[in-house]
Amino acid sequence: MSKQKLTIAFTVLMDVVGLGIVLPSLPFYISRFGGSAIEITYLFATFASCSFLSTPMLGALSDRIGRRPVLMVSIGSTALGWLVFASAKTLPILFLGRIIDGLAAGNFSTAQSYLVDISKDEKERTHNLGMVSALFGIGFIFGPMLGGMLGAISPSLPFWTAGGLAVLNFIAAYFFLKETNHTRNTEKMSINPFRPILRALDNKQLLPYFIVWFLFGLATSGAYAVNSIYFADRFGFNAFIIGVIMTIQGIIMALNQMVGLKHFWLRRFKEPQLVLLMFFVFACGYLLMGLVYAIFFFLGILFAVFAQSVLRALFTSEVIGLAPPTIKGEVMGMIGSVTSLGMVIGPLVTGPVYNYKNNLSFILSASYMFIAFAIIYVHRKKLANAVPDEDAQVNVL
Repeated sequence: MSKQKLTIAFTVLMDVVGLGIVLPSLPFYISRFGGSAIEITYLFATFASCSFLSTPMLGALSDRIGRRPVLMVSIGSTALGWLVFASAKTLPILFLGRIIDGLAAGNFSTAQSYLVDISKDEKERTHNLGMVSALFGIGFIFGPMLGGMLGAISPSLPFWTAGGLAVLNFIAAYFFLKETNHTRNTEKMSINPFRPILRALDNKQLLPYFIVWFLFGLATSGAYAVNSIYFADRFGFNAFIIGVIMTIQGIIMALNQMVGLKHFWLRRFKEPQLVLLMFFVFACGYLLMGLVYAIFFFLGILFAVFAQSVLRALFTSEVIGLAPPTIKGEVMGMIGSVTSLGMVIGPLVTGPVYNYKNNLSFILSASYMFIAFAIIYVHRKKLANAVPDEDAQVNVL
């Protein structure tokens, strides 16, 4: 593996490990400030709101000034945001920490653009993007376990650790990260954060995909925002047990990405077919999580994690493959923008739903994913009907 790929892999890994560390302790940390499920979901929505404003601009900016400076600013912002969050004494300072992190939250989409830049062909692009998803799995192996152990010592210690890892990430990126974007976009860049949404709506070719990414953001962020607190409220789990459960999820995700995707799924299914299958499995997973019996809840987690680990790489690769070379970074920004918009709305809706009846939060996420599945299925049908050749129709569906 090249130094460039290793460096960006480390950047993504440290970002995910930092996030994984804090999740098991979040409900217990917030409770020190008198916060509840509403405050937790609003913290997620605050970060997503700032990310919505900043990510598309950073994606477009990386097309113009390069990936490296954008990544440096984003990583630095993450470090500062977590350190402010860890040192907070009041709820407003907690929100300030999430605002600082969110205002330059371009790590993930810019890192993906970086990997697209160094990909030699379509197969390597899919593999590189699959590596990012695998790193998510690896990060969620070590992050939650470490967070559970640190949270047992002190509810604030995981957040200090996340900030420290982000500082190390910044130092490593400064010394080892090289620029990869040598095809600069010279068009005038708009600072209007809603412009990528408008451009996404105008892009008829990619519009169904952007709508699905929006629904994906709604579903995952809504379930994600209440996951830890649901474990604590319904099952009485502490930070350590929650960390163990999330670690198991990370192991499943990593194995499915590193072994299953390359050696089984892509050999047995064509990518469009696999996307459809995984959207359906994902929706069923959330539906099972919303049922009253505990065994269905944990089976649903298995389905959801399994499907998500495949979907992220495949669906991102498909969208980027359809984008012109000069705006690939901007399209990544559009994906980030529509997903972030979903991640703003998702927790805002889920918080009140959770307070009304907690398991309905997962039923709501399931409904979003069933709609996403229907959109992709109908879109595939339209493409197949437009292609007269039978083999081409099979490839589309």
